[in-house]
Amino acid sequence: LNERREGSGATVFRPWEERGDRSQFVESDDDEELLFNIPFTGSVKLKGVIVMGEDDETHPAEMRLFRNIPHMSFDDTAKEAEQTFSLSRDPRGELEYPTKIARFSNVHHLSMHFPKNFGAETTKIFYIGLKGEWTEAHRHEVTICNYEASANPADHKLEQISPQTHFIS
Repeated sequence: LNERREGSGATVFRPWEERGDRSQFVESDDDEELLFNIPFTGSVKLKGVIVMGEDDETHPAEMRLFRNIPHMSFDDTAKEAEQTFSLSRDPRGELEYPTKIARFSNVHHLSMHFPKNFGAETTKIFYIGLKGEWTEAHRHEVTICNYEASANPADHKLEQISPQTHFIS
């Protein structure tokens, strides 16, 4: 959200080998804030994040991570983040920010909020790398169940039990 060119936010997520490509980037539009909503096709254990920007004031200065809030908007960023990072300028994509694995062990949707940069009017990001483990999502089928509040005796008829006695002689 808040990208200057429509669809440019998706271009910063690419393979590690292509992180040096500076022709693809995302730049904020009205102010310095950027918000990414990343749905995963499975369950992810997120271990680290890399953010590569310009070596100037347009590099993001802070990153806030939220998990499992689909369709997050800027109104939702008032919530407390799962983890917040103070970023350093990283024009070559060498710094990896480790996440708290206990908080990011079952992520199916990740939101990344960049609230500020180092003083420029807009924020510019060339590459975002996510490091972790992906597993297939467990889909729960719909189950239809009937529960009895109290037993209906007509449903539980038993054959007549004849008592047996045992004599010891």
